[in-house]
Amino acid sequence: MRRLRLKPHQLVLIGGVLFTIVIVGSYASATAEHWHDKSPVSREVFFNVPGALEAVFYGVLPVLILSATWLFSRRVRNWERGQPDNRRTTPKNFKRRAGDFRAGVYMQTLLRDPAAGLMHSMIYFGFLSLFAVTTVLEVDHQLPPSWKFLHGRTYEGYSAFADAAGVVFVLGLLWAVWRRYIRKVYRVRIKTRPEDALILGTFLVIGITGFVTEALRISAQHRPAFEKWSFVGYPLSKLWSTPHPGAHQALWVVHVLAFGLFVVILPTTKLRHMVTSPLNMYLRDRERPKGAMRPMPNLMETELESFGASTIEDFTWKQLLDTDACTVCGRCTSVCPAHATGKPLDPREIVLKVGAVMAATGPDEDGVSPVVGDDPEITITANNVFERISAEEIWACTSCKACDEICPVNIEILDKILDMRRYLSLMESNFPAELGNAYRAMESQSNPWGLNQGDRGDWVAGLPIEVPVLDGSGPFDHEFLYWVGCAGSFDDKNKKVTQATAKLLHRAGIDFAILGPSELCTGDPARRSGNEYVFQMLAMQNVETLNGMGVKKIVTQCPHCFNTLKNEYPQLGGNYEVVHHSQLLEWLIATGKLDMSSAELDERVVYHDSCYLGRHNDVYLAPRKVLGSLKGIEIVEAPRSGTKGMCCGAGGARMWMEESIGKKVNTERSQELIATGAGRVATACPFCYIMMDDGVKENGRDDIVVQDISMHLLDALEGRGGAAPTPAPPSADPAGEPELADAD
Repeated sequence: MRRLRLKPHQLVLIGGVLFTIVIVGSYASATAEHWHDKSPVSREVFFNVPGALEAVFYGVLPVLILSATWLFSRRVRNWERGQPDNRRTTPKNFKRRAGDFRAGVYMQTLLRDPAAGLMHSMIYFGFLSLFAVTTVLEVDHQLPPSWKFLHGRTYEGYSAFADAAGVVFVLGLLWAVWRRYIRKVYRVRIKTRPEDALILGTFLVIGITGFVTEALRISAQHRPAFEKWSFVGYPLSKLWSTPHPGAHQALWVVHVLAFGLFVVILPTTKLRHMVTSPLNMYLRDRERPKGAMRPMPNLMETELESFGASTIEDFTWKQLLDTDACTVCGRCTSVCPAHATGKPLDPREIVLKVGAVMAATGPDEDGVSPVVGDDPEITITANNVFERISAEEIWACTSCKACDEICPVNIEILDKILDMRRYLSLMESNFPAELGNAYRAMESQSNPWGLNQGDRGDWVAGLPIEVPVLDGSGPFDHEFLYWVGCAGSFDDKNKKVTQATAKLLHRAGIDFAILGPSELCTGDPARRSGNEYVFQMLAMQNVETLNGMGVKKIVTQCPHCFNTLKNEYPQLGGNYEVVHHSQLLEWLIATGKLDMSSAELDERVVYHDSCYLGRHNDVYLAPRKVLGSLKGIEIVEAPRSGTKGMCCGAGGARMWMEESIGKKVNTERSQELIATGAGRVATACPFCYIMMDDGVKENGRDDIVVQDISMHLLDALEGRGGAAPTPAPPSADPAGEPELADAD
């Protein structure tokens, strides 16, 4: 027999129906049995509420729940339009999934921004607590008399907890109103819509009428002493010296109507993130590594007729769920280096625009509500996302992953951008002209610089050490293959990094060799710019060479090569132990293989985080520990560092594209580094080295030394780490951040 397979939207409907049956059944049984708690210290649930109103409440509530279930199931049907994406829960990944879910619901990501995080936590935990309070009251109400528990000391504690939750909830809401409508924080203000007022107003009515209704009930009961535990409702009840049963009934109706409105707007406004965001957090864990792009079939053999993403059906179901999980908070916008420097890209807009196209072109004729409400001036006539998203937005991305890292609900924004790049590059050849030159260079010369492949190993000439250069045909009998990379082989600045790293490895007694002309570009620039064809062409040749030689361990100073070799070559059958040179140097220093006893660098140094080493691969401490091993050094941090570090502007193949719109990203970042007062800037990426060195010089600071960590290390070991020139005092506003980067 074929196993019955229900679709997700059908499961939602079934769940809603079952929940409704439980509510109706429990009410019917409790009403038939007339179950009441006779304890003197307890609360009558429907005190002063006529039986007719009680019947209407239990009659309307199931209808509202079924309606919300139906509306939500329509959204789920939209997700089902997407491509498969294996996010199954298994015994192997359950612990990680539970950890991701716990981190999300505990607001760990939100609290990176203490003010906004605390505000949202007050609303979130306050609401959950009040919902739990209501649920406990309803459960107790439906139980037989001998099973009831909400009386005596339990009821008093329950009352105090309920009032505390209400206070936290209302204060959080008032704080939210102040930030959105009075202080008008930029990233919140630009996306404020009428539905925001509706949501906050509904919640405020629920919270405030809850307190007033409680006070009127206590007053009508002549303020029994045990109700003093309701530390808000009891003092308020003194405002009414005589009972007002009519006012109590009216406020109770308003309170219930506000809750009913909440149920209706839950699936139709961005409030839906109360359901979709926790689900999205739970589903964060995936099979591929954090830094790897979605794999594609062999383009030389596949029968696919379209590549990348242009229509809603081209995205995965998880990418479509992302758009409904968005809280429209704008944190991704606040950290995007392209947006901060005046480029057309806004990561939040990418999510919202994909969501808008999905909502307007779903299986239901009238669609479903978009994330932030309809804009009557914008029409969507097809399910192609490029009706709403321009190519300029997509090509402005530096693939730094800052948007993904800061998103409090784990939305994968970069994946969407890179998949859309694949479509633009492979299907429409719609890419910047200068990027076409890099493509042709990678195809003909196996490197994006377009230089002679035979010169790839020329940096070895003149070194006082011997570096074996292999032709890739024989077995590999060395401990490490030193993967130099295109920048380290051809760029004059980065040749010095390569030479310094080779000297350090030789000092530590590491047995290594290079491939020289047999080493091809890893294909990272091609893949990050969407040209999967060129990537596969280069990567497959490299994998064939490495596997044929039997290479096991690889060290490289380029985070882009590191990420591609480590995380993406396994997709093509290339499985190696890959380390970044900062990690290997850290280990060599820690084990004493690299003697640092005479290494001194009496200078102030600021380290610039590489996005592909940090956010893509979570390597933050290794470069800092390498620098920290030097005597006399003073390491300072830029305002934006670590997980919040700012991109140099060269990632995502931007190294080979002109930056003609707005302020240059490397200019912005170098100004921030200069403002720390450091005499030296340390990098751990060839692209960062080029961009930061150019940026520092553009700002007229030729006195600041920009180098890779290996060069700083070698300077200290060889006695070139003298006292630094007198640095400029740190700026009072080192980041020079625009309003949109406001942490609150």
